[in-house]
Amino acid sequence: MKKIGVVLSGCGVRDGSEIHEAVFTLLAIDRQGAEAVCMAPNTDFPVTDHLTMQETGERRNALVEAARIARGNIRDIKDVKAADLDAVVFPGGFGAAKNLCDFAMKGAGATVHPEVARLLNEMALAGKPIGAICIAPTLIATVLGKELSPTVTIGTDSGTAAEIEKTGATHQDCPVRDFVVDNKNKIVSTPAYMLATHISEAYEGIDKCVKAVIELI
Repeated sequence: MKKIGVVLSGCGVRDGSEIHEAVFTLLAIDRQGAEAVCMAPNTDFPVTDHLTMQETGERRNALVEAARIARGNIRDIKDVKAADLDAVVFPGGFGAAKNLCDFAMKGAGATVHPEVARLLNEMALAGKPIGAICIAPTLIATVLGKELSPTVTIGTDSGTAAEIEKTGATHQDCPVRDFVVDNKNKIVSTPAYMLATHISEAYEGIDKCVKAVIELI
């Protein structure tokens, strides 16, 4: 059975993984007859109250919070190697741009969590497919932009697209229900909630994205 890594960043759209996107990713992997291998960095991050959308001053652990989505079946990303996986997918949510890297604050000058960068570089070096959803393509661009010049999409947001281009990556506009494939680098991305106004729109794009990732294995 193909093993697809799912890199989570917490639990909640404003301070971790977007829950719909994460669950749709897991569902799509299962529908393709593959096995999801959930993981997250064992690091603390600022918490946002999702009722008020304001930071609380509290900090929580990304691995502990992501375990809620994975129903406890999750690994510390430092213990996962590219050799353990056939492909990897990054759901969105601001955690992808705040906890896995700091693109949300620094744009193209972002730094990346070292274990996340390691795994991404290992996957790219091994020629294994990478999927990125919503804002997560900014992470891919930050890590791989200069070396591989990958093509990704976050939808149609011109400001974010401009920062992606500064990393050396190429941004391609894409409608919400579709996805973009960089066949050379085996990278697939879809806008999801960067554009979606209905949950069904996010689901359709993610389902297609995950299927395309698995087909590239």
